[in-house]
Amino acid sequence: MVAEHRAQVEDLIAGYRRSREQLGAVQRRLAAVRETMTSDDGLVAVTVSSSGALLGLEIAEAAYRALRPAELAALIVRTTADATAKVTRVAGEVLAPVLPSDTDPDALLRGTADLSAAELAPPPAVEPEETFEDRTWMQSGSTRDAR
Repeated sequence: MVAEHRAQVEDLIAGYRRSREQLGAVQRRLAAVRETMTSDDGLVAVTVSSSGALLGLEIAEAAYRALRPAELAALIVRTTADATAKVTRVAGEVLAPVLPSDTDPDALLRGTADLSAAELAPPPAVEPEETFEDRTWMQSGSTRDAR
């Protein structure tokens, strides 16, 4: 009986070690995922990490002559968003083998997991309660300090 228990514990420990090794391998693969995307006009190139962090930005000299600052900023943001969408798909492919079969890796990476649209919607605005703290009974509507 003690030998059975010891064997079960050893199996559990071995399974735990395998899981940790697998998790470490996935983390290393995710850390290595990078995507570089160039804008359609070739004026901007960005590189992002698997988490969507901007790692590199290259702006062609012609961009400063061809685009106004706001247009260049919008191009950088758009190109970064495109690269982030692409890197999220790649990171999802890295994660998929270690996730339960019914888990959407892209949703997990976006932080939405299995939440519905209603659960992700911001809460409705709450009207502030009216306060009568700074009003006197003698002057209705006055905000003068009654103290």
